[in-house]
Amino acid sequence: MLETAGFEVVIEPLVVIEPIDGGPVDLHGYDWLVLTSATGARLLRQRVRGEASRVAAIGAATAAAWTGPVDLVPAVATQEGLLAELPQPAGRVLFAGAEGARPLLAATLGADVVVLYRTVPIRAATLPPARLAVLASPSAARALAAVERGLAVVSIGPETSRAAREQGLDVVAEAATPDADGLAAAVLAAAR
Repeated sequence: MLETAGFEVVIEPLVVIEPIDGGPVDLHGYDWLVLTSATGARLLRQRVRGEASRVAAIGAATAAAWTGPVDLVPAVATQEGLLAELPQPAGRVLFAGAEGARPLLAATLGADVVVLYRTVPIRAATLPPARLAVLASPSAARALAAVERGLAVVSIGPETSRAAREQGLDVVAEAATPDADGLAAAVLAAAR
């Protein structure tokens, strides 16, 4: 999308996904399965046993990655947005996500947690010359800050923006929706 809009794009991964294999994950007995990333949804799909009674996905990309029925995708793709729309009491909940994931949902719902993966920073000595960095996760923001703090940053959403600012990065735009279209629109807005 950005190349079509006339940008010269350099792809420089800042993190790598490392699956954590803890064996099969049994969904029996849970009233809700809560998914907070497309990566987590894909990895859980490979390990799952049984069917979830109901599934909540934090956003459309996460719901699509699950490839099964999804009962709730909140209008606001944040943990707060999901909490606001999840029926209460939620019953027994399984929270599936990354190591070190923000604990708001799991703690508020008293959920059981299954850790499916971790993000590991790629320690590049330098980055290619650029005027703008596009960040799609808080872990990418932390990895960028370890190498370069002088780039303007466009973020995929509020948690990534928060992590970037905490690391001293200059967030010049934030995607209105946490997807490729939202990121492209935010880059276009920042370039004006």
